[in-house]
Amino acid sequence: MSTLLRTDLPGFPAPFRGKVRDVYDLGSELLIVSTDRISAYDHVLTPGIPDKGKVLHQLSCFWFERLADVVPNHLLATRVEDLPAGLRERLGPEARRLAGRTALVRKARVVPFECVARGYLAGSGYREYRASGEVCGLRLPEGLLRASRLPEPIFTPATKAASGHDENVSFEVMAGSVGPRLAERLRDLTLELYRRGAAHAAEHGLILADTKFELGLAPEAGAAGDGDGLLLVDEVMTPDSSRYWAVDQWRPGEEPPSFDKQYVRNWLDASGWDHESPPPELPPDVVQGTRDRYVEAFRRLTGRDPDL
Repeated sequence: MSTLLRTDLPGFPAPFRGKVRDVYDLGSELLIVSTDRISAYDHVLTPGIPDKGKVLHQLSCFWFERLADVVPNHLLATRVEDLPAGLRERLGPEARRLAGRTALVRKARVVPFECVARGYLAGSGYREYRASGEVCGLRLPEGLLRASRLPEPIFTPATKAASGHDENVSFEVMAGSVGPRLAERLRDLTLELYRRGAAHAAEHGLILADTKFELGLAPEAGAAGDGDGLLLVDEVMTPDSSRYWAVDQWRPGEEPPSFDKQYVRNWLDASGWDHESPPPELPPDVVQGTRDRYVEAFRRLTGRDPDL
């Protein structure tokens, strides 16, 4: 097992560091490296999860390929050996460390909202429902429990916070920001992508409870107020951006065993951490348990082992 927490590629511009990815701006393209950092409650935790970035990258590539008939994506190359020769040469000995976790992508003007689809009641959606009977302004039936299946999947956008927490908002708020036609296109695409992913997951013993997508506009799309020129970007239906539950252990009213980051959140909650001060270090069993869950989700969804 190996852990890569940070990259600083010689001869490249300083990267933008997200919570998980290091992003190098190459002009009209981006080089994205999925590290093994893990975050929860807006904090990057220590230590990292060995091989996590490889699992996220390779699972996203699996989904990008399966969903390409629904919406184009930003991928140009998904393996180091497929990068343009000049770029490979610039990477030099770093290429080996980046293998299995690196993509070259087209730039896109990312829509400033997370496009979230929910088929089950969990997380912030469950908390909103308990408080108001609604999620993002959508009235839901009375009497739903934690992990209840919704009558039909719902679209619940959220703001993309540069720091701090994302905030759930109504469709109307998003439409007021990006325009009604683009908002409708984003909603329809999000729900179609979710349905496709949920159907595939169910065939392999998993419930896709909810997930979030990022979509952007290709540079040549112009204003694209009608949604033409949209690209699926970032990551797709990974254990970092989704909730995956075991089908055979799902019971409404209970929190099902998960194959995602909820395992880490649960440990943090049980530790007594206040979510504000520096977080406690993850113990070895939680690190290993997280890695095992991510790898198992990959195996179930793809039918093979990740290239680690």
